[in-house]
Amino acid sequence: SEEMAQEVCSLKARLEEKEKEIVDLKNKLAQLEKSHASVLELQDKVTPLSPLTAKPALSNEDIMRYSRQLLLPELGVKGQLNLSGASVLIVGCGGLGCPLAQYLAAAGVGRLGLLDYDEVELSNLHRQVLHGEENQGQAKALSAARAVKRLNSTVECIPYHLQLSPENALQLIQQYPQATSVTSDCSDNVPTRYLVNDACVLSGKPLVSASALRMEGQLTVYNYCGGPCYRCLYPLPPPPETVTNCSDGGVLGVVPGIMGCFQALEVLKIASGQGSSCGQQLLMFDAQGFRFRPIRLRPKQADCAVCGESPSVTQLIDYEAFCGSAATDKVGHYRSLSQRSYAIMKSMEYDCHFPNLHKCGIKMISWSFKIILHNPLSKRLKDR
Repeated sequence: SEEMAQEVCSLKARLEEKEKEIVDLKNKLAQLEKSHASVLELQDKVTPLSPLTAKPALSNEDIMRYSRQLLLPELGVKGQLNLSGASVLIVGCGGLGCPLAQYLAAAGVGRLGLLDYDEVELSNLHRQVLHGEENQGQAKALSAARAVKRLNSTVECIPYHLQLSPENALQLIQQYPQATSVTSDCSDNVPTRYLVNDACVLSGKPLVSASALRMEGQLTVYNYCGGPCYRCLYPLPPPPETVTNCSDGGVLGVVPGIMGCFQALEVLKIASGQGSSCGQQLLMFDAQGFRFRPIRLRPKQADCAVCGESPSVTQLIDYEAFCGSAATDKVGHYRSLSQRSYAIMKSMEYDCHFPNLHKCGIKMISWSFKIILHNPLSKRLKDR
């Protein structure tokens, strides 16, 4: 019985010691969360940023953390130092932006600007992997920034809870002046794509752009090393009726994940000094058939409105008016089609090549996307 009493006393002492350790750990966790909350102050406007300090050398912790990619001759110490001094602005913290931010942070990019005007919703969670159920109702930019900081606390994250607009886009993109800075378009609407493109051209910044819809994805790099910009390929926006986004057409969650990872790959190659191989080609991905197809783009156009020899767009414009649609992917009011209109709509569905493939017939491509030619449709509906 005496031995048992001694064992009980010993266990009580160990329990008290463990409880004290738990209290100490909770206090440390609270301090860390408080410091992270102060660092991750949500920005609702564009404010000046202090210059990003370049590292003269990698620390022992850096060497340990990035050891597997430091072994790559294409990257090495010089490339890693370039990444630590690089700044990347991510426009959209959704299905594309989440994996993009995750892998850029993991690779050691010095500064990440995370911009999104929206809040986390339950319908986002199947593809927007930085957000969790507990983040519903939170600003996406802040939710993504917190997840990124948990992954790599050495990365500077700046969450912007605001809508990109002609009034703030140039100021925002020019906040990232490093030679290795890159802008990534992860938006899901046409006005924002034109806005980001024009702002990058006017700021002299490369733009890594991707899109995903249903079971298909696309990736390219605009305004890079003398290559074309978005307007070179698409001088005029499509009719608003022809545009489908994830809210309307749906998307399999893994597809934007794949395309976001490809975005991260191209950003890392540019920021580390390796250079991108997508500057004059479009990568098309068909998830259903698991096929990748690179398509060579036409070169930079001399008559382009923003990057041509005599540009007419020398400042940012009203892109919602230019495109005839809102700069949002939110589902608006529904308007039902009559059976006759729907039948006409289906009859006008064509397999068509992209506008930049002007020298390549559709039969030379083994697969392509379907689009609906709404101009003839609108005319036929009007005539009837």
